[in-house]
Amino acid sequence: MSDVLQTLRERGFVSQCSDEAALGKLLGSENVSYYVGFDPTGRSLHVGHLVPLFAMAHLQRAGHRAICLAGGGTSRIGDPSGKSETRKMLSLEEIAANAERFKAQFARFLDFPRGGALMLDNAEWLAPLNYIDFLRDIGRHFSVNRMLSFETYKMRLETGLSFIEFNYQLLQSYDYLVLYRRYGCRLQLGGDDQWGNIVSGMELIRRVEGAEAFALTSPLVTRSDGKKMGALYLDPEMVSPYEFYQYWINVPDADTGKLLLLLTFIPTPEARRLGALAGGEARVAKEALALELTTVVHGKDAAEQAREASRAAFGGAAEGDISGVPTHDMPRALLDGGVGVLDLFVDSGLCPSRSEARRLIEQGGATVNGRKIAAIEERLHSSDLEDGALLLRAGKKRYYRVRAV
Repeated sequence: MSDVLQTLRERGFVSQCSDEAALGKLLGSENVSYYVGFDPTGRSLHVGHLVPLFAMAHLQRAGHRAICLAGGGTSRIGDPSGKSETRKMLSLEEIAANAERFKAQFARFLDFPRGGALMLDNAEWLAPLNYIDFLRDIGRHFSVNRMLSFETYKMRLETGLSFIEFNYQLLQSYDYLVLYRRYGCRLQLGGDDQWGNIVSGMELIRRVEGAEAFALTSPLVTRSDGKKMGALYLDPEMVSPYEFYQYWINVPDADTGKLLLLLTFIPTPEARRLGALAGGEARVAKEALALELTTVVHGKDAAEQAREASRAAFGGAAEGDISGVPTHDMPRALLDGGVGVLDLFVDSGLCPSRSEARRLIEQGGATVNGRKIAAIEERLHSSDLEDGALLLRAGKKRYYRVRAV
């Protein structure tokens, strides 16, 4: 087995592989082109994309060529994998704009100019397809019975599967075939929910070209407490670097070791050492996870500012720079007249509604500048400012800063 495949396995990226021994031999003997598809159905990549992006980065660092495939064509249909209902259809302009945003985010993980990574769009070859020719040349290689045996389609048959979605596997398989023909691509990566689509593409290459290609999928990352990872986006306008950092420093202790291996470039022995820390020392491991991952996604300066803001918020302003906490400005004249605490907690986004803010206060979970708010009728004034600001806290971990100007 090649070193990079061994690294991927040790760090938890390998869940299913079509032929691990043959793939290891290939990766150890030549530079291999590999790809992951990303349908730009939203304006930002999110936490679910992190595992394949880190896997791609490990392979590129080992000398192999990464291909990021934006699904400008497949996004017009929507992948049914892991979905209980049909995706919302987007305009071509929305898809193109999303793909442009994705490219800037890919560049945080992959080296495009020097490392030879490619960004392609499958609309280039899918949009001009003649449907009759496509069915004759490609569709004849697919068995409906076999397609329905994959978990993705079995699940969706219970809730309803549209004909347009049923075509998705054929189009993704065709992507793999085109990338093999044009770029010699021999490996497709993805999450476990993509196994059926990837294997179908691998088999299409074998049938049409008589060549061997490979499939490798990684486990979908879930929290040990059973909760989903959340809608954590990589766009700083959607999730600030501070909020991003705070998410990772607050993951359950039981998840820290796994996430250090999957979502950082910390060497494996050190990641395991940190992941084994327990009790009060677990905070050291979580800070390493949050800092490393935030650095990759948002850059060193933003990550260090987020760390200082986190330390300040949790340990007092003397321990760090609190300027990185999400902040908005409020005219001092408003505070001179008094502002209701319910309004502050709702306007800050710490509470989604006044009823939630009321419940938070009644349960003793709302503080301002370290002082617990006891009454829902309380109003805050300029005299409550400390260093020209109000630091709101909801529960133990969520902060927001209101600065008087």
